[in-house]
Amino acid sequence: MDEEFTALMRNGTWSLVPATPGLNVIDSMWIFKSKRRSDGSLERKKAQLVAKGYHQQYGVDFDDMFNPVIKPTTIRIMLSYIVSNQWLVREIDIQNAFLNDNLTEEIYMQQSLGYVHPNFPNHIYRL
Repeated sequence: MDEEFTALMRNGTWSLVPATPGLNVIDSMWIFKSKRRSDGSLERKKAQLVAKGYHQQYGVDFDDMFNPVIKPTTIRIMLSYIVSNQWLVREIDIQNAFLNDNLTEEIYMQQSLGYVHPNFPNHIYRL
């Protein structure tokens, strides 16, 4: 969790601002996953801080969201191209991957439990 939180801070994911009445503030939560090796043994545990998007209000801060995914057909095409060119294939695990985009709306999120700023406990994150 410390590594994830530090990476979020380092990447400027949010700024800490005072909470004002009338703002729709989304809560946050931690998601935990276990990263396993190909033999099934535990490699490491991962934590990810996410916004509880289901607390959004339609017409206020709710809009279509795009989560990019790769289609299986694309993977098959790329692998066949790699094999036909006899390229080496390697796997990489990115510790912190971010999609960088400018938000067109203001989104506010509660400070994460365990990581509330000691000098500003009543502030919120402006994403």
